[in-house]
Amino acid sequence: MKRIYSIDFMRGIVMVIMALDHVRDIMHTTAIIRKPTDLSTTTAILFFTRWITHLCAPTFVFLSGVSVFLSMKKQNDVKATRKFLLTRGLWLVVLEFTLVNFGIFFDVHFKLFIFEVISTIGVGFIILSLLIRCSTRTIAAIGLVIIFLHNLAPLVPGGEGSFFKRALMPLFAPATFPLGERLFIMGYPPIPWLGIMLVGFACGRLFELESRRQIFLKIGAAVLTLFVVLRFINVYGDSLPWSHQTSGLFTFLSFINLTKYPPSLDFCLVFLGLMFLILSTLQDTRSKLTDTVSTYGKTPLFYFLIHLYVIHFLSFAMPFQFPLWGIYLVWIGVVVIMYPLCKWYGRYKESHKERAWLRYL
Repeated sequence: MKRIYSIDFMRGIVMVIMALDHVRDIMHTTAIIRKPTDLSTTTAILFFTRWITHLCAPTFVFLSGVSVFLSMKKQNDVKATRKFLLTRGLWLVVLEFTLVNFGIFFDVHFKLFIFEVISTIGVGFIILSLLIRCSTRTIAAIGLVIIFLHNLAPLVPGGEGSFFKRALMPLFAPATFPLGERLFIMGYPPIPWLGIMLVGFACGRLFELESRRQIFLKIGAAVLTLFVVLRFINVYGDSLPWSHQTSGLFTFLSFINLTKYPPSLDFCLVFLGLMFLILSTLQDTRSKLTDTVSTYGKTPLFYFLIHLYVIHFLSFAMPFQFPLWGIYLVWIGVVVIMYPLCKWYGRYKESHKERAWLRYL
Protein backbone atom coordinates (compact mmCIF):
# COMPACT_ATOMS: atom_id res chain seq x y z
CA MET A 1 0.00 0.00 0.00
CA LYS A 2 1.35 3.38 -1.02
CA ARG A 3 1.59 6.31 1.35
CA ILE A 4 -1.56 8.42 1.35
CA TYR A 5 -0.47 11.81 0.07
CA SER A 6 -3.11 13.86 1.90
CA ILE A 7 -1.96 12.42 5.24
CA ASP A 8 1.64 13.45 4.58
CA PHE A 9 0.46 16.91 3.49
CA MET A 10 -1.85 17.38 6.49
CA ARG A 11 0.87 16.23 8.84
CA GLY A 12 3.34 18.53 7.10
CA ILE A 13 1.02 21.50 7.61
CA VAL A 14 0.85 20.95 11.36
CA MET A 15 4.60 20.32 11.58
CA VAL A 16 5.23 23.72 9.98
CA ILE A 17 2.67 25.47 12.20
CA MET A 18 4.04 23.76 15.31
CA ALA A 19 7.43 25.40 14.82
CA LEU A 20 5.75 28.81 15.04
CA ASP A 21 4.44 28.04 18.51
CA HIS A 22 7.78 26.75 19.74
CA VAL A 23 9.66 29.76 18.37
CA ARG A 24 7.15 32.08 20.04
CA ASP A 25 7.33 30.16 23.30
CA ILE A 26 11.12 30.44 23.48
CA MET A 27 11.91 33.77 21.82
CA HIS A 28 8.92 36.14 22.08
CA THR A 29 9.26 39.22 24.29
CA THR A 30 6.17 38.40 26.38
CA ALA A 31 6.38 34.59 26.34
CA ILE A 32 7.35 34.32 30.01
CA ILE A 33 5.16 37.01 31.54
CA ARG A 34 1.95 36.82 29.48
CA LYS A 35 -0.33 34.08 28.24
CA PRO A 36 -1.18 34.70 24.56
CA THR A 37 -4.78 33.59 25.06
CA ASP A 38 -5.37 35.80 28.12
CA LEU A 39 -7.97 38.23 26.76
CA SER A 40 -7.09 40.85 29.36
CA THR A 41 -3.54 41.29 28.02
CA THR A 42 -3.32 39.78 24.53
CA THR A 43 -3.80 41.26 21.07
CA ALA A 44 -5.84 39.66 18.31
CA ILE A 45 -2.79 38.73 16.23
CA LEU A 46 -0.96 37.24 19.22
CA PHE A 47 -4.09 35.31 20.18
CA PHE A 48 -4.45 33.83 16.71
CA THR A 49 -0.70 33.10 16.53
CA ARG A 50 -1.18 30.80 19.50
CA TRP A 51 -4.71 29.63 18.65
CA ILE A 52 -3.92 28.29 15.18
CA THR A 53 -1.13 26.12 16.60
CA HIS A 54 -3.75 24.30 18.69
CA LEU A 55 -4.51 22.45 15.46
CA CYS A 56 -1.20 20.60 15.71
CA ALA A 57 -1.51 18.21 18.66
CA PRO A 58 -5.01 16.81 17.98
CA THR A 59 -4.19 16.38 14.28
CA PHE A 60 -0.88 14.70 15.05
CA VAL A 61 -2.49 12.32 17.56
CA PHE A 62 -5.49 11.59 15.30
CA LEU A 63 -3.27 10.81 12.31
CA SER A 64 -1.11 8.57 14.50
CA GLY A 65 -4.21 6.44 15.04
CA VAL A 66 -5.02 6.53 11.31
CA SER A 67 -1.49 5.40 10.46
CA VAL A 68 -1.73 2.46 12.86
CA PHE A 69 -4.90 1.26 11.14
CA LEU A 70 -3.40 1.57 7.66
CA SER A 71 -0.17 -0.11 8.71
CA MET A 72 -2.05 -2.99 10.32
CA LYS A 73 -4.11 -3.51 7.18
CA LYS A 74 -0.98 -3.44 5.04
CA GLN A 75 0.79 -6.02 7.19
CA ASN A 76 -2.33 -8.12 7.77
CA ASP A 77 -0.65 -9.35 10.95
CA VAL A 78 -2.32 -8.31 14.21
CA LYS A 79 0.37 -9.93 16.34
CA ALA A 80 3.17 -8.03 14.58
CA THR A 81 1.20 -4.79 14.82
CA ARG A 82 0.66 -5.28 18.55
CA LYS A 83 4.37 -5.92 19.09
CA PHE A 84 5.34 -2.85 17.08
CA LEU A 85 2.86 -0.62 18.93
CA LEU A 86 4.12 -1.82 22.29
CA THR A 87 7.81 -1.34 21.48
CA ARG A 88 7.28 1.97 19.67
CA GLY A 89 5.12 3.22 22.51
CA LEU A 90 7.78 2.43 25.09
CA TRP A 91 10.43 4.00 22.85
CA LEU A 92 8.45 7.23 22.55
CA VAL A 93 8.12 7.50 26.33
CA VAL A 94 11.88 7.00 26.72
CA LEU A 95 12.51 9.52 23.95
CA GLU A 96 10.30 12.10 25.67
CA PHE A 97 12.22 11.96 28.93
CA THR A 98 15.63 12.06 27.25
CA LEU A 99 16.14 13.81 23.92
CA VAL A 100 12.84 15.73 23.91
CA ASN A 101 13.05 16.98 27.51
CA PHE A 102 16.66 17.98 26.97
CA GLY A 103 15.70 19.69 23.72
CA ILE A 104 13.08 21.73 25.61
CA PHE A 105 15.08 22.77 28.67
CA PHE A 106 18.74 22.13 27.77
CA ASP A 107 19.26 21.03 31.37
CA VAL A 108 21.96 18.36 31.69
CA HIS A 109 20.80 17.64 35.25
CA PHE A 110 17.22 16.89 34.15
CA LYS A 111 15.73 18.68 37.14
CA LEU A 112 12.37 18.82 35.35
CA PHE A 113 10.61 15.97 33.56
CA ILE A 114 7.58 16.89 31.49
CA PHE A 115 5.12 14.41 30.02
CA GLU A 116 4.05 15.96 26.71
CA VAL A 117 2.73 14.98 23.30
CA ILE A 118 5.39 12.41 22.35
CA SER A 119 4.94 10.40 25.54
CA THR A 120 1.16 10.66 25.43
CA ILE A 121 1.27 9.21 21.89
CA GLY A 122 3.56 6.50 23.25
CA VAL A 123 1.11 5.61 26.03
CA GLY A 124 -1.69 5.71 23.45
CA PHE A 125 0.18 3.18 21.30
CA ILE A 126 0.67 0.90 24.31
CA ILE A 127 -3.03 0.98 25.19
CA LEU A 128 -4.02 0.57 21.53
CA SER A 129 -1.80 -2.52 21.37
CA LEU A 130 -4.03 -4.03 24.07
CA LEU A 131 -7.21 -3.11 22.19
CA ILE A 132 -6.01 -4.04 18.71
CA ARG A 133 -8.08 -7.25 18.52
CA CYS A 134 -11.29 -5.38 19.32
CA SER A 135 -13.60 -4.44 16.49
CA THR A 136 -13.23 -1.03 14.88
CA ARG A 137 -16.67 -0.09 16.19
CA THR A 138 -15.66 -0.96 19.73
CA ILE A 139 -12.49 1.11 19.49
CA ALA A 140 -14.48 3.99 17.97
CA ALA A 141 -17.03 3.79 20.77
CA ILE A 142 -14.32 3.86 23.46
CA GLY A 143 -12.67 6.85 21.80
CA LEU A 144 -15.91 8.81 21.46
CA VAL A 145 -16.93 8.08 25.06
CA ILE A 146 -13.57 9.42 26.23
CA ILE A 147 -13.80 12.57 24.09
CA PHE A 148 -17.38 13.37 25.11
CA LEU A 149 -17.23 12.43 28.80
CA HIS A 150 -13.70 12.99 30.09
CA ASN A 151 -14.67 16.54 31.08
CA LEU A 152 -16.71 14.94 33.87
CA ALA A 153 -13.64 13.47 35.58
CA PRO A 154 -13.20 16.40 38.02
CA LEU A 155 -16.79 15.82 39.20
CA VAL A 156 -16.10 12.29 40.44
CA PRO A 157 -16.94 12.26 44.17
CA GLY A 158 -14.10 12.08 46.66
CA GLY A 159 -11.70 14.34 48.48
CA GLU A 160 -8.31 15.44 47.23
CA GLY A 161 -6.74 12.53 49.12
CA SER A 162 -8.95 9.87 47.53
CA PHE A 163 -7.47 7.20 45.29
CA PHE A 164 -9.10 8.63 42.16
CA LYS A 165 -7.94 12.19 42.80
CA ARG A 166 -4.38 11.21 43.68
CA ALA A 167 -3.68 8.26 41.39
CA LEU A 168 -6.11 8.47 38.48
CA MET A 169 -6.93 12.16 38.05
CA PRO A 170 -3.43 12.93 36.65
CA LEU A 171 -4.38 10.67 33.75
CA PHE A 172 -7.22 13.09 32.96
CA ALA A 173 -5.83 16.51 33.91
CA PRO A 174 -2.44 18.22 34.33
CA ALA A 175 -0.61 17.62 37.60
CA THR A 176 2.82 18.02 39.18
CA PHE A 177 4.74 15.56 41.35
CA PRO A 178 7.94 16.24 43.30
CA LEU A 179 10.63 13.57 42.77
CA GLY A 180 13.20 14.48 45.40
CA GLU A 181 15.06 17.46 43.97
CA ARG A 182 13.33 16.97 40.62
CA LEU A 183 9.83 17.74 39.42
CA PHE A 184 7.54 15.70 37.18
CA ILE A 185 4.88 17.59 35.22
CA MET A 186 1.97 15.79 33.58
CA GLY A 187 1.48 18.25 30.74
CA TYR A 188 -0.46 16.02 28.36
CA PRO A 189 -2.74 13.75 30.44
CA PRO A 190 -2.92 10.56 28.33
CA ILE A 191 -6.60 9.57 28.62
CA PRO A 192 -8.20 12.52 26.75
CA TRP A 193 -5.60 12.25 23.99
CA LEU A 194 -6.12 8.49 23.84
CA GLY A 195 -9.72 9.17 22.85
CA ILE A 196 -8.52 11.18 19.85
CA MET A 197 -6.09 8.43 18.81
CA LEU A 198 -8.74 5.71 19.05
CA VAL A 199 -11.17 7.72 16.92
CA GLY A 200 -8.33 8.27 14.44
CA PHE A 201 -7.73 4.53 14.29
CA ALA A 202 -11.42 3.89 13.66
CA CYS A 203 -11.44 6.51 10.89
CA GLY A 204 -8.51 4.89 9.12
CA ARG A 205 -10.75 3.03 6.69
CA LEU A 206 -12.28 6.32 5.51
CA PHE A 207 -8.95 7.25 3.91
CA GLU A 208 -9.29 4.32 1.51
CA LEU A 209 -12.72 5.32 0.19
CA GLU A 210 -13.19 7.01 -3.18
CA SER A 211 -15.79 9.31 -1.65
CA ARG A 212 -13.55 10.45 1.20
CA ARG A 213 -13.58 14.10 0.11
CA GLN A 214 -17.35 14.32 0.58
CA ILE A 215 -17.22 12.24 3.77
CA PHE A 216 -14.56 14.46 5.35
CA LEU A 217 -16.49 17.58 4.36
CA LYS A 218 -19.70 16.27 5.97
CA ILE A 219 -17.92 15.12 9.13
CA GLY A 220 -16.08 18.43 9.45
CA ALA A 221 -19.27 20.47 8.97
CA ALA A 222 -21.23 18.31 11.42
CA VAL A 223 -18.52 18.42 14.10
CA LEU A 224 -18.11 22.20 13.85
CA THR A 225 -21.89 22.67 13.99
CA LEU A 226 -22.01 20.61 17.17
CA PHE A 227 -19.21 22.75 18.58
CA VAL A 228 -21.11 25.98 17.87
CA VAL A 229 -24.29 24.62 19.50
CA LEU A 230 -22.52 23.35 22.61
CA ARG A 231 -20.38 26.45 22.95
CA PHE A 232 -23.36 28.76 22.52
CA ILE A 233 -25.27 26.93 25.26
CA ASN A 234 -22.19 27.50 27.45
CA VAL A 235 -23.00 24.76 29.97
CA TYR A 236 -20.91 21.72 29.03
CA GLY A 237 -17.92 21.22 26.76
CA ASP A 238 -15.23 23.44 28.26
CA SER A 239 -14.27 24.52 31.76
CA LEU A 240 -13.70 28.07 30.50
CA PRO A 241 -17.08 29.59 29.56
CA TRP A 242 -17.21 32.34 26.96
CA SER A 243 -18.49 35.79 27.84
CA HIS A 244 -19.25 39.14 26.24
CA GLN A 245 -16.15 41.34 25.98
CA THR A 246 -15.48 45.00 25.24
CA SER A 247 -15.74 44.45 21.49
CA GLY A 248 -17.32 42.04 19.06
CA LEU A 249 -13.90 40.75 18.04
CA PHE A 250 -12.88 39.91 21.59
CA THR A 251 -16.28 38.33 22.27
CA PHE A 252 -15.54 36.05 19.30
CA LEU A 253 -12.07 35.35 20.73
CA SER A 254 -13.72 34.42 24.04
CA PHE A 255 -16.05 32.06 22.15
CA ILE A 256 -13.16 30.19 20.53
CA ASN A 257 -10.80 30.41 23.53
CA LEU A 258 -10.74 26.76 24.54
CA THR A 259 -8.95 24.54 27.03
CA LYS A 260 -6.11 22.43 25.64
CA TYR A 261 -4.72 21.03 28.90
CA PRO A 262 -6.53 18.67 28.94
CA PRO A 263 -8.21 18.97 25.53
CA SER A 264 -11.84 19.75 26.32
CA LEU A 265 -14.74 18.40 24.31
CA ASP A 266 -15.15 21.79 22.62
CA PHE A 267 -11.41 21.91 21.86
CA CYS A 268 -11.57 18.47 20.24
CA LEU A 269 -14.66 19.36 18.22
CA VAL A 270 -13.36 22.61 16.77
CA PHE A 271 -9.86 21.46 15.87
CA LEU A 272 -10.80 17.97 14.64
CA GLY A 273 -13.61 19.61 12.69
CA LEU A 274 -11.15 22.01 11.08
CA MET A 275 -8.80 19.11 10.37
CA PHE A 276 -11.56 17.22 8.51
CA LEU A 277 -12.39 20.29 6.44
CA ILE A 278 -8.73 20.75 5.52
CA LEU A 279 -8.42 17.05 4.67
CA SER A 280 -11.46 17.41 2.42
CA THR A 281 -9.79 20.19 0.44
CA LEU A 282 -6.50 18.27 0.18
CA GLN A 283 -7.87 15.23 -1.63
CA ASP A 284 -6.50 15.01 -5.20
CA THR A 285 -4.52 18.20 -4.63
CA ARG A 286 -0.88 18.17 -5.67
CA SER A 287 1.63 20.85 -6.61
CA LYS A 288 5.23 21.82 -5.96
CA LEU A 289 4.12 23.59 -2.77
CA THR A 290 2.22 20.56 -1.47
CA ASP A 291 5.21 18.34 -2.27
CA THR A 292 7.42 20.67 -0.25
CA VAL A 293 5.08 20.65 2.75
CA SER A 294 4.64 16.87 2.49
CA THR A 295 8.41 16.48 2.89
CA TYR A 296 7.98 17.55 6.51
CA GLY A 297 4.97 15.28 6.93
CA LYS A 298 6.88 12.18 5.84
CA THR A 299 9.40 12.59 8.67
CA PRO A 300 7.33 13.96 11.59
CA LEU A 301 9.26 12.55 14.54
CA PHE A 302 12.62 13.43 13.00
CA TYR A 303 11.33 16.96 12.34
CA PHE A 304 9.97 17.27 15.88
CA LEU A 305 13.27 16.29 17.50
CA ILE A 306 15.61 18.29 15.30
CA HIS A 307 13.57 21.50 15.17
CA LEU A 308 13.66 21.82 18.98
CA TYR A 309 17.45 21.89 18.88
CA VAL A 310 17.54 24.24 15.90
CA ILE A 311 15.31 26.73 17.75
CA HIS A 312 17.39 26.52 20.90
CA PHE A 313 20.67 26.98 19.04
CA LEU A 314 19.18 30.02 17.32
CA SER A 315 18.11 31.39 20.70
CA PHE A 316 21.69 30.99 21.95
CA ALA A 317 23.08 32.65 18.83
CA MET A 318 20.58 35.52 19.21
CA PRO A 319 20.29 35.93 23.01
CA PHE A 320 17.50 38.46 23.00
CA GLN A 321 13.71 38.43 22.73
CA PHE A 322 11.84 39.30 19.53
CA PRO A 323 8.61 41.20 18.88
CA LEU A 324 5.94 39.19 17.13
CA TRP A 325 6.99 40.17 13.60
CA GLY A 326 10.49 38.95 14.42
CA ILE A 327 9.06 35.65 15.67
CA TYR A 328 7.48 35.09 12.26
CA LEU A 329 10.82 35.74 10.54
CA VAL A 330 12.66 33.31 12.82
CA TRP A 331 9.89 30.75 12.29
CA ILE A 332 10.29 30.96 8.51
CA GLY A 333 14.03 30.53 8.97
CA VAL A 334 13.56 27.40 11.09
CA VAL A 335 11.20 25.88 8.52
CA VAL A 336 13.68 26.62 5.72
CA ILE A 337 16.55 25.07 7.70
CA MET A 338 14.50 21.93 8.35
CA TYR A 339 13.59 21.32 4.70
CA PRO A 340 16.89 19.87 3.38
CA LEU A 341 17.30 17.86 6.59
CA CYS A 342 13.84 16.30 6.26
CA LYS A 343 14.32 15.73 2.53
CA TRP A 344 17.61 13.92 3.16
CA TYR A 345 16.19 11.78 5.95
CA GLY A 346 13.03 10.97 3.96
CA ARG A 347 15.13 9.73 1.04
CA TYR A 348 17.41 7.77 3.36
CA LYS A 349 14.42 6.13 5.04
CA GLU A 350 12.80 5.31 1.71
CA SER A 351 15.96 3.72 0.30
CA HIS A 352 16.73 1.66 3.43
CA LYS A 353 13.40 0.02 4.23
CA GLU A 354 15.24 -3.12 5.30
CA ARG A 355 16.52 -1.28 8.39
CA ALA A 356 13.79 -1.89 10.94
CA TRP A 357 15.06 0.77 13.38
CA LEU A 358 14.07 3.49 10.92
CA ARG A 359 10.40 2.74 11.69
CA TYR A 360 11.04 4.13 15.17
CA LEU A 361 12.18 7.57 13.98
